[in-house]
Amino acid sequence: MKKIIVVLGQTASGKSELAVKIAKEFGGEVVSADSRQIYKGMDIGTGKITKRERQGIPHYLLDIISPNRKFTIVNYQKLAKEAINKILKKNKIPILCGGTGFYIQAVVDGIVIPRVPPDWKLRKKLEKKTAAELYGILKKLDPQRAKTIEKKNPRRLIRAIEIVKKTKQPIPAFKKSPLPYPVLMIGIKLPKKELQKRIKKRVEKMIKMGLEKEAKKLIKKYGWVPPLQTIGYQEWSSPNAKELIIQHTIQYSKRQMTWFKKDKRIRWIRNYKEAEKLTKSFLK
Repeated sequence: MKKIIVVLGQTASGKSELAVKIAKEFGGEVVSADSRQIYKGMDIGTGKITKRERQGIPHYLLDIISPNRKFTIVNYQKLAKEAINKILKKNKIPILCGGTGFYIQAVVDGIVIPRVPPDWKLRKKLEKKTAAELYGILKKLDPQRAKTIEKKNPRRLIRAIEIVKKTKQPIPAFKKSPLPYPVLMIGIKLPKKELQKRIKKRVEKMIKMGLEKEAKKLIKKYGWVPPLQTIGYQEWSSPNAKELIIQHTIQYSKRQMTWFKKDKRIRWIRNYKEAEKLTKSFLK
């Protein structure tokens, strides 16, 4: 029987490493579920897994588009499903791995997203506003969607406002067309202090690897396009860039966990042995 494994967790939790270990032991291939790692050149700042770290395991949906090109959740959903089918045809196990909860949900639950073309004029106007201001606008336009959206995510807020304004009606409840295969969802849960320690260590490593140079090079090439208005890239105009990146990453990790906690299907683990035991039982 065809089966799918999802490996998820907060940033710096070690999910990419876990996905590779599972893939090596159980004959899998990895499909990335990260809304920033899809972009070419955004390597250090997104913590993109290197070719060496992949250990020969094929990875899909990394480096697929330039930061100045538009890419929507609908595009991701289509490409992820194509990658999953390609892996299944090889009689391998697709392992969906990432920290972008909405991307994972879009694939696993097959959420049908309203097909509304982008309004670049409206977006440009909305991009000047803070997340709090955007949330206030959405709350007035569509109180129901405001209850479920990530309050501090400007991209999601702008897209929601855009859909409501273009369709002139509230965003409909998401219809679902879930994957027709059994899915095991494994989540890595680390103690708060350990995760924060790992985030600090990771940011320090990124800076040593040349994060500032990568950020400035990309901004010079593409300008302040939305994908670069994100953690690791947006902080370099401040003299306290390192501290800000750590602070923003910790805040982001909290938002990730808030999203994941909603999904009761996730089996939380602390180490590889627990993940291995769950996987063996699932694949029987």
